[in-house]
Amino acid sequence: MLKVRIQDDLVHVGPRLTIAFHRTLRIPDDERTYPLPPGLGHLPINRVSDYADRVPSDWAQEGSVFIPMYQREAMWIGFTGASWKPNAVKVEAGRINAVTGEVDGGRTLKQSQNYLVCPPQVWLDGIKTGENVIRQFVAMRLGEGYSLEAALTGEERSGGLRITVLEPKSGRFPDTPPSEPPGVAGPMRFAQPSGTAEMGLGAGGTMRQKIYPDPYGVEAWDTDNYAELRIRIVDTETFRAITGGDPPPTPIDARTYTEHGFPWFDLYDESQGDVAASAALAGARTIAERDAELGRGAGETLIDIENEQVKRLGLERKRRE
Repeated sequence: MLKVRIQDDLVHVGPRLTIAFHRTLRIPDDERTYPLPPGLGHLPINRVSDYADRVPSDWAQEGSVFIPMYQREAMWIGFTGASWKPNAVKVEAGRINAVTGEVDGGRTLKQSQNYLVCPPQVWLDGIKTGENVIRQFVAMRLGEGYSLEAALTGEERSGGLRITVLEPKSGRFPDTPPSEPPGVAGPMRFAQPSGTAEMGLGAGGTMRQKIYPDPYGVEAWDTDNYAELRIRIVDTETFRAITGGDPPPTPIDARTYTEHGFPWFDLYDESQGDVAASAALAGARTIAERDAELGRGAGETLIDIENEQVKRLGLERKRRE
């Protein structure tokens, strides 16, 4: 199995891949498609093993970590890997595969593509719901039916994220970098409950983002050489109770950010394809729809983004700044 190491709020998996969880703006769920919101810093990553006496016993498993998020806060996952020897990566929100909407839980890869290839995929902001679009990952407390798992299975048995990283099979790629390496694909985009309250990820607003097809084929990946990472998401009060420290401050809201003229982002990737959208995920109940069912909220606040506020990034430039 691949070694997993946590350092500086980054997850290092095996010899090349690094994973980060980024705070970001929550975009409105208002039937419009938005450009990519910026990154607002890393979410702190904490090893469960460092707090074994303060967390539920079932958290104590190989590769288990936890991160804090506010209710209705959004996040994206960044992947930094080696273009000369990429990794296959499966992402599940709760038990739901973020690409296909299937109840997953294993490391089997499918020809129809239930995984990412990193790189060229350097970030994932949500679940694949349509052509060239995703719905944003948004944290919601478990038990109220907001999570993807509740929307697609009718129950909430899990929460947080599960990420499985697989190495390529021997001989498929070089074992050492080329003499003039093409570089590293980096993803950075700057710019009460009682007891332990876990959170799941629900479906938020829609933004432009592709899931790139695997250019190497499903047979390129070694399902026996892998690592599994379990990411628990806790609310801020639970984070304080476990760690004794404070979570990051509440993020700025998207409307205020935009009114101040700060940038949003688009990616120039017309040369890249996009995997087929999942009918299950496209039809999954969103957070806004669950709010309506429960009679909560007064609707989303609209955001008007001027064209000059949208910065276009080339594939060679992987920063949202």
